[in-house]
Amino acid sequence: MKIYSFFKNITTATIIASLSFACEPTVSTKTEPAKTTEKSKSQPNIVYGELIIKEQSDYLMIPVSRKDINKERDNYLNSSGYSGRNSNFSNIIFYHKQNTETHLLLNKKAIITSFDLLEVKTTGRPPTRFWLYKILDQDTNADNKLNNEDAVIGYLSDLSGKNLQQITPNNTQIINWVVIPSQNAIFLKFLKDSDNNKKFTEADKTNFIRVNLDKPGMGTEIISNQIEQEIESYFLK
Repeated sequence: MKIYSFFKNITTATIIASLSFACEPTVSTKTEPAKTTEKSKSQPNIVYGELIIKEQSDYLMIPVSRKDINKERDNYLNSSGYSGRNSNFSNIIFYHKQNTETHLLLNKKAIITSFDLLEVKTTGRPPTRFWLYKILDQDTNADNKLNNEDAVIGYLSDLSGKNLQQITPNNTQIINWVVIPSQNAIFLKFLKDSDNNKKFTEADKTNFIRVNLDKPGMGTEIISNQIEQEIESYFLK
């Protein structure tokens, strides 16, 4: 009986010891990789649009846009491919069809919101051809963004994308335009920040400008201050 009690005590002690070792915490020697403290920076993703081919030009055009891969698009203006008058690109590559010479239209940060081929044909003279661009290239409302709340300036270039020339005043937004072939000229209507509050609203004034396509450059406003004052005086009578 004493022998049975002895073996019983040994068995009980062995079970308790086994359970005690089983409950000991295990220490892993595996080292975990250090967590990165810096977030990966957003990298620009350059997107090339479809080829634009015009028989009238010796150059092919490749639109260039940019999208951020680590954040949602804001009102920076989406880039979704060439769609006639609405494009929204950061730049345009011009590639000569014959000699393979390549160059960029712009040498600065900007948004090209549209571009159109102007072709003016008049009797007795060769056709006049230009590219007309609407470009955002200045943060006119000082919000550290380029978007549709900033000035939209008109530019002309030749078919090669060279000789880029500003044709509408600073701090304005183009509304529309029309070509007059008989005058070899383009007339543009624009909105200007007339109250200088860095915003373009219905309270601002519109005006027109005439650009001679024989010698493209900044024209003068058609509606002068004198004419505007005269018009206002009639309303006040």
